[in-house]
Amino acid sequence: MLDTIGNRFVQAVITLPAWQDWLTALAWLGIYTVVALGIGYRTGFLQQTRLPGSSWLMLRIAFTTFFFPAVSEEVFFRVILLPTPDAMTSMQINVGWSAIALGLFVIYHPLNAQTFFPSGRITFANPVFLLLAALLGGICTIVYYHSASLWVPVLVHWSVVVTWLLWLGGYRRLYQTSLSSEDP
Repeated sequence: MLDTIGNRFVQAVITLPAWQDWLTALAWLGIYTVVALGIGYRTGFLQQTRLPGSSWLMLRIAFTTFFFPAVSEEVFFRVILLPTPDAMTSMQINVGWSAIALGLFVIYHPLNAQTFFPSGRITFANPVFLLLAALLGGICTIVYYHSASLWVPVLVHWSVVVTWLLWLGGYRRLYQTSLSSEDP
């Protein structure tokens, strides 16, 4: 089993996406954006606001979120849990594993907040957040299966998280702070 996981990981890391993979990801990201903004603004979960603070804080957030949550979550919830896109598995098996991985992805967020990220407790239990996370997980699954590369879902995931944190009120929501300090 560890060999299978290791092979999946290596294959996903070394597979370089084709330009068509990026176009597909961009199209799905556009769909996600329209849906998420509609839901987020209608419910008040998203608020158009730029993160106050220094450029260094913004760069630090952009840098760290690339690795966590984007890389770490995509490695686990897509690469490790899903059959490889080139595996000779049936559509039913792929859909089944995708549903399991997506369910775990959604459940993971409130569990993470209860254990390792207490400042996210309120946000990660919010039904709107969980719906948007489910939609993002679904999009990341689709682009992973399309590209067979770790890098496509990582960049989709990362771009959504950075946009939310820096320009749509996510940082303030997570840390419930006036941002008088630049560190969470």
